[in-house]
Amino acid sequence: MKYTIAVHGGAGTILQTNMTPGLEQNYKRGLQQALNAGYSILENGGTAMDAAVAAVIVLEDDILFNAGRGSVFTKKGLHEMDAAVMNGADLMAGAVCGVQHIRNPIKLAEAVMLKTEHVMLCGDGAANFAKEQGFVFEPDEYFFSKFRYDQWNEMKGSDAYQLDHSVKNTGKKFGTVGAVACDMQGNIAAATSTGGMTNKNYGRIGDSPLIGCGTYANNKTCAVSCTGHGELFIKVVAAYDVSCLMEYANMNLHDAMNKVVNEKLVAINGEGGIIGVDAKGNFALLFNSEGMYRGVKTSDGLNEVAIYK
Repeated sequence: MKYTIAVHGGAGTILQTNMTPGLEQNYKRGLQQALNAGYSILENGGTAMDAAVAAVIVLEDDILFNAGRGSVFTKKGLHEMDAAVMNGADLMAGAVCGVQHIRNPIKLAEAVMLKTEHVMLCGDGAANFAKEQGFVFEPDEYFFSKFRYDQWNEMKGSDAYQLDHSVKNTGKKFGTVGAVACDMQGNIAAATSTGGMTNKNYGRIGDSPLIGCGTYANNKTCAVSCTGHGELFIKVVAAYDVSCLMEYANMNLHDAMNKVVNEKLVAINGEGGIIGVDAKGNFALLFNSEGMYRGVKTSDGLNEVAIYK
């Protein structure tokens, strides 16, 4: 049985002209480390869920990516993080939104799935649950990165918000991380984590933690993780739409994702991308933006990381 892991680290206006060779190498290294973490679980007979979560933890711990440690600043100068997981075998799902100081929000989302009767916990309630479960809380300094702080300072005090970008005036980079996996048993899973938008206000939540919008998995169809302008992904219920096109229109993974990414989202100016796998280990990594931090590793020897179109 073919097994596969795929990851993304955000999409958007990511241009080679704005990237130093050193920074590009660091992004690629982070993506490869995430792939390796997930793949080592798969090749030892582990589950798709464990592999997807392990890959996302690596990206959450990497300050380059807008999730976990590298999360952007909100309007109040805080870090509010969202995450979700879904298991294709039994449709079990867990999510958290608006959580602070949690080192690995993806682990908390998984705990919601495994330890509660609920799908989503938010804010203070999620924090209380995390304390009960013995989660690691980190101080504000852990989440501080100078380039995120500078990004926020540019718009502090205004009502503007900004989709994450790492270099001034390079346009939009939609900072989310995610992983999808298919294991030896033919089970699939998806995991997504994000720090949201710079200078976001009013407790804004995007698509990442919303099951069916930014994250979805069903063994009958696909496991997908989305990255992009979350509001638009919510409006088209992007993740579930890929699954529906496979289930009801008999499309394959690539064609279903292509219809959502390059037709339905484009029609409403929704920029971003989706990564997906099916239960046969097939994968697709599609985006309608200038670039998407992405990678895939399969049991038949493929190992690729890429950034640009």
